[in-house]
Amino acid sequence: MASGKVIMAQPSSEAVASLYIHVPFCAQKCAYCAFYSAPASSELIDRCVAALIRELELVARDLRPRTIYFGGGTPSLLNLGQWQRILHAMDRLNLAGATEWTVECNPATVSLEKAKLLRAAGVNRLSMGVQSLNETLLERLGRVHTRQMAFKAFDLVRQAGFDNLNLDLMFAIPGQTLEVWRKTLNEAIAMGSEHLSSYEVIYEEDTPLYTQLGARKDDADEDLACAMYEELIERATNAGLRHYEIANFACDRAISRHPSTAKLPSHVCLHNVNYWRGGDFYGLGPSATTYVRGVRTKNRSDTRLYCDQLEQGRRAIGSREELPPLSRAGETAAFGLRMVSGWPFKQFRQTTGYDLRQEWAEEMIQLVERGWGRLLPDRFHLTPQGLRFADAAAQFFLR
Repeated sequence: MASGKVIMAQPSSEAVASLYIHVPFCAQKCAYCAFYSAPASSELIDRCVAALIRELELVARDLRPRTIYFGGGTPSLLNLGQWQRILHAMDRLNLAGATEWTVECNPATVSLEKAKLLRAAGVNRLSMGVQSLNETLLERLGRVHTRQMAFKAFDLVRQAGFDNLNLDLMFAIPGQTLEVWRKTLNEAIAMGSEHLSSYEVIYEEDTPLYTQLGARKDDADEDLACAMYEELIERATNAGLRHYEIANFACDRAISRHPSTAKLPSHVCLHNVNYWRGGDFYGLGPSATTYVRGVRTKNRSDTRLYCDQLEQGRRAIGSREELPPLSRAGETAAFGLRMVSGWPFKQFRQTTGYDLRQEWAEEMIQLVERGWGRLLPDRFHLTPQGLRFADAAAQFFLR
C-alpha cells in the first residue's frame, strides 16, 4: 500500500444498495461518444485497477449492493488477470452476490473464457453495445466490431450461461434510413435478448460526429427520428417486450425479482430503475458520480490523477454538491417521469417527502394541456408524445 492514511467510510444504519463502476478504457473512441474515456495501455489499466480496488476498500462498509453495474468505456476490454483482481477484491469486501450484476461489453472484446469467468463470479446480466447491424453505419459511428462479431458474441455469452442480456441500439444515425432501421430492429429482436435499449443519436459538442455532421442543422431530420422511435415501440412491443422507460424494453417471463418493481416486467434493469426513482448509489472510477444521502459528488475526469489520489489513500473527488430538499425532489420528479408508469403520488411522497399535487400542480396541468402529460387519481405520467420530448417536459419540474 502506498503511503498515506486510508480513511474508511463509516457504516450507516441503511447501507447503499447500488454500485456503479466506471471503466474508462476503450480500444477506440466512438465518433458519437461524449463520456470520459482514456486510451488503453496495459500499464495504465493495471494502475487503474489497483486504484479502483483501493476506492472499493474506502466505501465498502457503507455498501450492501443489490445492484452492481460496470459501465464505460469498455469494461470487457479488461483482461482475465485484471478481472480476477477486481472480482477477488469484491468477494473479500463482501460486495459480490448482488441480485443484479451487469457488465457492459463490446462484441469485439468479449471472449468465452472471459464471459465464463464473469458468470462464475456472480455477474448475471450483460449489456452488449451493438448500436447497429449495418456495416456502413458501424463504421460511421467508429465502432470496432462488425455485424458478424455482434451475432457471434451474442451466441458466445449464451454459451457461457448468461440468460439475461441487453442489446443497445442507436437510431437517427446520419445516413440511416427508416428501411435500414427496420432491418436492424428485426434482426436484433430475432436474437431474443431479454432486454432492449435504444437511443437516439445526440450530436454532442467535442465529438467527431458533431464536427462531421452535427453542426449542420439540415442533417437533423426530426420527422424521421420520430418515425424511427415509433417503429421501435411498435416492433419491440409486438415482439412481447414491455415498454417501461423512454428507451427501454424488457421481457416479462417470471415474477418480478424485487417487491419495489412488482408492477414492472421481470427483466427490467434494476440498477437504472434505482436512478430513475431517486435512489442512492456509489459511483467509483474516473469521472463517476456518487449520490448518497442528498449529496452528489463526482470523481475527477483524469485517470492518472484519479490513480494518484487513490495511491495516497483518498478518493479522487473533484466536485461536491448538496441541493436543497425541494430542488432534489424536482430532480427526482424529472428523472422518474422517464418511466412509462410515471410517478405514483404515494411513492413520490415516500421518496422525497413532497407531494407532486401540491408543489407541481400548475406544471402538471400545463403538460396535460400540451398533450404531454396525463393526470390520474393516483399518479401522473407522460403521454407517448410527452415521452418523446421528455427532456423538455423535465424542465417543468426543476427548481
